[in-house]
Amino acid sequence: MDNAFIQERITATKAQIAVYEDAALALGASGVQSYVIDTGQSRNTVTSADLSSIQATIDLLYSRCATLESRLKGSGVSISRGCW
Repeated sequence: MDNAFIQERITATKAQIAVYEDAALALGASGVQSYVIDTGQSRNTVTSADLSSIQATIDLLYSRCATLESRLKGSGVSISRGCW
């Protein structure tokens, strides 16, 4: 993967994080009964009963973003075998 592609994926992932965090805040803090999550590809209506699922999605997106940023910076993990 080239750096431009990875950077595009990071930008898209960060946009999704913002969308899901907005939904979690609206449902959790303001007492809104339902919220429409529009990712640009789909629209889903969620309720406060979906908060755990929304949080799980946010955690997954943050993990994905961290992985992509590591790939972009070249700080991946390398595994080598001992020489004997």
